[in-house]
Amino acid sequence: MDFLYIEWMQKPLWMWLLFFGIVMFLLALDLGVFHRKAHEASIKESVGMSVFYIGLGLLYGGWVWYNLGAVPAKEYWTGYIVEKTLAMDNVFVISLIFSYLSIPKIYQHRVLFWGIIGVILLRGLMIALGASLVSQFDWVLLIFAGFLLITGIKMLVIKENHIDIENNPVLKFLRKHFRITPQLYGQKFFVALPQGTRKVMWVTPLFVALILVEFADLIFAVDSVPAIFAITKDPFIVFTSNIFAILGLRALYFALAAMVDRFVYLKVALAWVLIFIGAKVFVTDWYLKPVLGMEKFPASISLTITLALLVWGVMYSLYRTRKELKIKS
Repeated sequence: MDFLYIEWMQKPLWMWLLFFGIVMFLLALDLGVFHRKAHEASIKESVGMSVFYIGLGLLYGGWVWYNLGAVPAKEYWTGYIVEKTLAMDNVFVISLIFSYLSIPKIYQHRVLFWGIIGVILLRGLMIALGASLVSQFDWVLLIFAGFLLITGIKMLVIKENHIDIENNPVLKFLRKHFRITPQLYGQKFFVALPQGTRKVMWVTPLFVALILVEFADLIFAVDSVPAIFAITKDPFIVFTSNIFAILGLRALYFALAAMVDRFVYLKVALAWVLIFIGAKVFVTDWYLKPVLGMEKFPASISLTITLALLVWGVMYSLYRTRKELKIKS
């Protein structure tokens, strides 16, 4: 069993195998037990599943503390919270995709489940590439930090543009190169339909929704991956915090899709978080290291500031939108 202690990406192999085992178990539990039959998830069920995944993600940080120490655990929690907040922003886009393609709630879980599989693989590749670049070239981290600063400032000063699904280039490509059925065929992504004397393969709107969700996450990963590397350069912490945040995205979507408009100031808070994360890289590189001899920005301060900003965003959003909610009710 000595091979389990072979180091892979800065951590013993058994840690990676344990984590992937947890992920596979959760995916099997989700598909084989909780959603063995297609059904429309209730708000109560979705909230319960969200609490379960969030609790599990936070509890895993305790395991990181026990095995790797306080600093990695705080970095994990900071990364997890940032990734979870970015995932909430993704909920709005996914809601627009399902609405545009008229995907009923009973079939949305299937799209999100297989979408999560693709996201895990995609994020894994992006994180591996990022880890390789950061380990070889220190200046890459400064580029990530600069990108986060620019992104955060743009989120603050530029009015949010309307998302036009109709003119999405990916959707245009699919319509041009694939035969797409005008209606759904249950949970099927592909269906063989007669054409003359033979049958030909068509893709359904459910498959189109899956591809659009995957590309939406690719866009969000452009912010997500630099953000987590600006928090920690440890590939294990980067990957685990990312994946635990993503695993609960399905439940989070069904819990928040109907009330996502109430979190109007969360994007402002997230913008300040990205600015803070980007700025602390420059502060560490230009001041803490050369002047104070500190190798890293204090993890406790990063976690506290990140939490404070995001809690403010949630609470202030709920406070400002409470009157609108009363009027609608």
